[in-house]
Amino acid sequence: MSHTARAHTLQEIFGRPGTGPLAGVVVADLSRVLAGPYCTMLLADMGATVIKVESAAGDDARAWVPPHRDGESTFFLSVNRNKYSIALDFTDPEQLALVEQIVARADILVENFKPGGLARYGLDYETVSAWRPDLVYASITGFGTAGGAELPGYDLLAQALSGMMSLTGSQHGEPYRAGVALFDVITGLHASTGILGAFHERQASGRGQHVELNLLSSALSGLVNQSTAYVAGGTVPARMGNEHPSLYPYEPFPARDKEIVIAVGNNGQFARLCACLGVPALAQEQRFATVAARNANRAALRELMVERLAVRDAEDWFQRLMAVQVPCAPILAVDEGVRFAQGLGLDPVALAGSGDREIPTVRHPVSFSRTPVDYTQAPPRLDGDRDRVLAWLESGKPAVRKAS
Repeated sequence: MSHTARAHTLQEIFGRPGTGPLAGVVVADLSRVLAGPYCTMLLADMGATVIKVESAAGDDARAWVPPHRDGESTFFLSVNRNKYSIALDFTDPEQLALVEQIVARADILVENFKPGGLARYGLDYETVSAWRPDLVYASITGFGTAGGAELPGYDLLAQALSGMMSLTGSQHGEPYRAGVALFDVITGLHASTGILGAFHERQASGRGQHVELNLLSSALSGLVNQSTAYVAGGTVPARMGNEHPSLYPYEPFPARDKEIVIAVGNNGQFARLCACLGVPALAQEQRFATVAARNANRAALRELMVERLAVRDAEDWFQRLMAVQVPCAPILAVDEGVRFAQGLGLDPVALAGSGDREIPTVRHPVSFSRTPVDYTQAPPRLDGDRDRVLAWLESGKPAVRKAS
C-alpha cells in the first residue's frame, strides 16, 4: 500500500484530517506517565496516528489527581491529546498477538518499560527488529540499561542525581526541585527529535534503528552552561538563588509594590536601563561598565537599583523598561501567564476534540505554514478506541510472527 493510500485509510478509519507533516505515519505507543506520552503527543499533533496501548488499569497518570477535570486527571490530559487508546493484556496470548499486529503495522514504536521489561513478551528491540528491521524503535529509561538499569525512572531522582537540585534554591537554603517534571519533558523533546532523525534516515536506507534515551543524559544535556562549566572549565556551579552565574543584573528586584525580573544581557541594555532609572552615568562607572565588572560588583549595583526601583510599581517599570528595550517581566501565576500569552495573540489554549468531549489543552508549540497541526482528538478514555483500532488492523493483515 502506498503512503498516500495508507494515509487515506487511516483518515477514513480514525477521522483525522491528515493535514499534518506526519500524516500517514503510525506510532505504537507503549509508554506511560510523562516523557514517552509527551513525545508521542507531539508526534500525534503533527499528524501521526498514535495507538496508545494500555493495560486494563490504564496509564498510571490517569490516577494522578488532584487536579482533575470532571474526574479525569489533568496530568493525563496534558500529554495524551490526539491518540487512540486500546487496553490489552500482554500476558494473554490472544491480546499479545494484537499488540504484535499493531507493532507490525507501525512505523515507530515508543516504550518506557523498565530495561528488559518487554523481553518477556518478545517485544524488546532485539526480537522485534528481527522481523521488523524497518521499525524505528525508541526506548526511554531513567538511567540507561547498564549500571542504572535498576534505578526507578522518576524525574525527581534525575533532578537530584544530575546536580539540578544543587543549583535550585537560595544560596544558603535547601535544594529545590523545579516546579515541573523538567527532565521528563526534556527527554520527551529529545525523543521526538531522535525519532524524527531516525525516521528521516529510514527514507533513504529502508532500515530502522534503536533510539535510546534516558532521563539523566537528557538532564546533563539540559543543564547546558552549568554542566559544561564543570566538564570544560572544572568549575562546580552552586546555588545562587535567582541570580545568574555569568550575568548581572539578571534576577527579580523589588519595585514599590512587588518584584519585577530584569534580565540584562549586554552593555547596551545596561546603559538603557540606567537611563530609564534616571542614573545614566552609572553605565560609565568602571565598576559597572562591563559584564565582568557588574558580576564582580553585584552587591553594590543591586543596592543602587533597589533604591531607584522603589519609586514606581512593577507594572509601571515593566512598561517603561520594555519601551526602551530592556528585557524585563512581572512575575505571574500560571493563570496570569496564560492570559498574558493570549494578550500577545499567541492563542495558548487549543480545544481538543468536539461536542461533549471538547477539552481545553495547551497549544502545540510549533506552527507549520503549509501542514498545520490539528486537535481533532481529545485525550482518549481508557480503551475508548478499541473498535477503531481493530477495524484498522482488519483493513490490512501484514505478515506477523506468532505470539509465543
